[in-house]
Amino acid sequence: MSNLVLELRAGDMMIVNGASIRFRTKTRIELAARARFLFGRQIMPPDDADSPARRIYFALQTAYIGTDSERAQGLASARELIAEFQEATTSASAREMLARAEAAALADDCYTALKLARRVIRHEDAVLRRAGD
Repeated sequence: MSNLVLELRAGDMMIVNGASIRFRTKTRIELAARARFLFGRQIMPPDDADSPARRIYFALQTAYIGTDSERAQGLASARELIAEFQEATTSASAREMLARAEAAALADDCYTALKLARRVIRHEDAVLRRAGD
C-alpha cells in the first residue's frame, strides 16, 4: 500500500481512528498505515445534522470514525435512517444512492458510503432549496 500525504492548514481538524487532532500550524503529514480518517469539511459536527440526509451522513460518519462501541451504534442508526428516508422520498436516484451507501457501509467501506451520502445531501438541498454548506 502506498502512503497518503495530506497538507493541512493551521486550524484544520482531522479525526484519525476516533482521535480528534487540530493542527496549530500548516503541516504536511503522511499516513503510512491503514487508518479511518476524515478531515476539514468532511467532518460534520453534531449540530449540523439538522435534516434527514445530514442525519444519515452523521450516523455513517460515526460508523466510520467513532470508537468501537460508537461504530456499531452509528451503523445501526444509519440503516434505520436510510430506511426511513427511502420510504419517504419520491426520488428514485436518492433511494438508489442510499441503497449503495448502505451496502458500502455494511461492507466496511464507510468512506464510500459518506461520499454517496454527500450526494444525497446535495440532492436534498436542491429539493428543499436550501443553500449548500
